[in-house]
Amino acid sequence: MGANSVHHVNKMVGHRIVIVHAQGLSVRSVGDLEKNGQEAGSEQGILMEKATGYRIGLRVGHGYDLHRLEVQKPEGNGRAFVLGGVEIEHDRGPIAHSDGDALMHAVTDAILGAIGEPDIGQLFPDTDPRHESQDSKAFLIEAVERMQTHGYEMVNLDATVVCERPKLSVYKDLMRANLAAGLGVEIGQVNIKAKTHEGVDAIGRGEAIEVHCVVLLSRR
Repeated sequence: MGANSVHHVNKMVGHRIVIVHAQGLSVRSVGDLEKNGQEAGSEQGILMEKATGYRIGLRVGHGYDLHRLEVQKPEGNGRAFVLGGVEIEHDRGPIAHSDGDALMHAVTDAILGAIGEPDIGQLFPDTDPRHESQDSKAFLIEAVERMQTHGYEMVNLDATVVCERPKLSVYKDLMRANLAAGLGVEIGQVNIKAKTHEGVDAIGRGEAIEVHCVVLLSRR
C-alpha cells in the first residue's frame, strides 16, 4: 500500500466507527472524525473521507409549513398574502399569528432543524404577543444567527411552494433575492419551485398553502 493508504478499517458497530493504522491519523470514533477533520480540504480530512465515506461538517435540515387561507373581507381587515417577504395581490390571506409567511417559516425551520435547535413554534410561540403580525424575516434572521453561532454557513436551499393560486412564477426571483439577502448568500444558492395541488383537497381548493424546504449547511 502507498504511504497515504488506510491499512485497516473496522466496520461500523452500533454508532461507533473505528479506524486504525491510517498514515498520520488515529481515529476511534465519530467524535474524532469531527475533531481531526474540521479543516475542509485538509490531507487528513480527505483521507478520512476516502476511508469511511463520512463527510465532515455537513448538516441537512428539512422545514415544512402550512397555513389556512381565508377570503379577504370587504372591509380589508384580513392579513395580506405574503410569501418570501413579497406581498402578493390575492383575494385570500393566511390565518396566522405573525404575518403568515409560509416560505420564511419553512426555511427558518429547516435551518433550526439542521443545527438541532428547537423549532419555530417553540422559539416564537403564537401565545407571545410580541410576535403578533411579526415580519417573519425576524425569525429567519434569528435562525441564521444561531446557525453562525454553531459554526455553520449555508451551502444551498431548495424550497417547493404548493399553492393552487395565485400563480407565483413572476414572483420567484424576487422571493429568492429576499431569502438570499436574509441568509447572507448569493441568489444562486437559493431555489424556489412552485406547484399546484391539481385541485385536490384544501390546498387544491385554494383554502391553504404549504411549503417544503431542504437546506444544506457546511462547517465554516
